[in-house]
Amino acid sequence: MSESNFVDYLKIYARSGKGGRGSTHFRREKYIPKGGPDGGDGGNVILRGNRNHWTLLHLKFERHILAGHGENGAGRLQKGKNGEDRIIELPLGTVVFDGDTGEFITDVEYDGQEIVLLRGGRGGKGNNFFKSSTNQAPRYAQPGEPYEERRIIMQLKLLADVGLVGFPNAGKSTLLSTVSAARPEIADYPFTTLEPSLGIVDVRGEHSFVMADIPGIIEGASDGKGLGLRFLRHIERNSLLLFLVPADSSDIKKEYEILLGELTKYNSELLDKQRILAISKSDMLDDELQSALSEDLPQDLPHIFISSFSRKGIDALKDLIWLELNRQIVNNSENIVRRSIDTGNDIDLEFEDRREA
Repeated sequence: MSESNFVDYLKIYARSGKGGRGSTHFRREKYIPKGGPDGGDGGNVILRGNRNHWTLLHLKFERHILAGHGENGAGRLQKGKNGEDRIIELPLGTVVFDGDTGEFITDVEYDGQEIVLLRGGRGGKGNNFFKSSTNQAPRYAQPGEPYEERRIIMQLKLLADVGLVGFPNAGKSTLLSTVSAARPEIADYPFTTLEPSLGIVDVRGEHSFVMADIPGIIEGASDGKGLGLRFLRHIERNSLLLFLVPADSSDIKKEYEILLGELTKYNSELLDKQRILAISKSDMLDDELQSALSEDLPQDLPHIFISSFSRKGIDALKDLIWLELNRQIVNNSENIVRRSIDTGNDIDLEFEDRREA
């Protein structure tokens, strides 16, 4: 089996540069100050968001990231050269934790965002800095500050508008390949999908949104069974959850409730996300059977019958998703207005569709 190119978890050692030592050199030339120069500053370790990366693969074989040390001050008033910074390019949605304590450090949210993870030590002052009226030629200089070091854990949480949730073989990968240009592996056996896939879904040539397919969830995934626990975190960043349950399931409502229960056990805040239920593989269902099945489904949950094979309901599903995504934007704006009324603070709302191409 070929090694996966999708890496969403890494643990690395990072170290900044130490500051250079100040110099105690003395110049003997006429009219030239006798003091020695300062040492250079150590390099920083910086995290930078990069939208061109969608995985941590480029860091897989670079487990030690070291910034440059500052150089010492030298003769002839040469100040030490600053150490070189090390910049770690990270995909958007990466969360960084302390590798020893598990403490949250930062979250990479947008392209070009820069976060100084470790600061380099400042260079020491040369003896020229310590001259005074009573001591014109001090014979001591300041040492550079030490470096900082840390083990960190980087976890990637995919940024997507819609996350597909379902048991293995529910038709998630087939749906993603139908509505987008993504080509995840598709086969008639469980756990065909071993890594998340992203696809851009076009809505009638006017709008688009990003859909993510994650490996299938099984009952007990929140306790570590199957592959679900490793990939459940990717659902946390989705604006909307699209639950897929096949039409040939013995109990569609029960399967949906099991899936929802696993997400709730993993993170109860997932209950606050918008949800849609799609009954896949429904190309053989007639209107009468669909009506009968609909009566047993949760009444407060939008649902739709689809078939990726015959493209039944696919356009209607994309329209429904687009409607629900923008309803969330409107609801969020209404909440902001309501809070403004309650607090008496002025606000400046910009009703801009962030999903426009």
